[in-house]
Amino acid sequence: MIIAHTPDADDAFMFFGMLNGKIATEIRVKHVVDDIEALNRRAFGGEMDVTALSVYAYAFLHSRYRILSAGASVGDGYGPVVVAREHIDIEGKDRRVAVPGKYTTANLVLRLAFPDVNTVEMRFDEVIPALKRGEVDAGVVIHEAQLTYNAYGLLKITDLGEWWRAETGLPLPLGINCIKRTIPVDQQMQFLEAMRESVQYALEHVDEALGYAMRYSQGADADKALVKQFVLMYVNENTYEMSSDVVKALDVLFDYTERAGARPPLDILFPSVLK
Repeated sequence: MIIAHTPDADDAFMFFGMLNGKIATEIRVKHVVDDIEALNRRAFGGEMDVTALSVYAYAFLHSRYRILSAGASVGDGYGPVVVAREHIDIEGKDRRVAVPGKYTTANLVLRLAFPDVNTVEMRFDEVIPALKRGEVDAGVVIHEAQLTYNAYGLLKITDLGEWWRAETGLPLPLGINCIKRTIPVDQQMQFLEAMRESVQYALEHVDEALGYAMRYSQGADADKALVKQFVLMYVNENTYEMSSDVVKALDVLFDYTERAGARPPLDILFPSVLK
């Protein structure tokens, strides 16, 4: 299987067991790493069997992929952060707000929170440098930069996960793992079980898995405590198996994607029927 995840510590953490022989599985893996917007766009070509996707991107890819109930990155009252060099109103055509990709969930929720925002797409790791150079007025930061932006002299305008919680009372699913529909269902289930075991292994062997995940940390300057904080924000019981609140939140997000003409069915592969 060709399996893709982002160059992000939480993704590396949850895949540690599977990719390093820590769990028993017959699945043979070819490992691909790319930034989330690149994976979103590569998925349109169907080159990966299993891939991390933004929830927003899935709305356009549901005919090709199915959501796995394990492997989600969910913000529970926190999420991508809108930052700037000073406190400003980010809406209006005269403002330029950097986003980490058209199909990212961060971009979708930004537009829900600020309907008149004027966005500029760039790689996630280019947002802070562009802000520092004055090329944009504000930017949405993801990955560890959600915790480290103040080290660059930037201020928080809003936390999109906080905004989403206040609006809906729900957690914010940001990234999901998806599997090709053309793969036989028994093999889909086999991978799902391996994914669950890999997440469980990481949560039961945090320091071991964290040592591996540190190789993928972004903008944390190898601060182990900070990387651990970030990883455990996004790899938790909802990563092992989506709760009913996460499923509800996905359904609400898909209500919003319908405005873009992309309302997917809520088709999630669980190890058993969700009660």
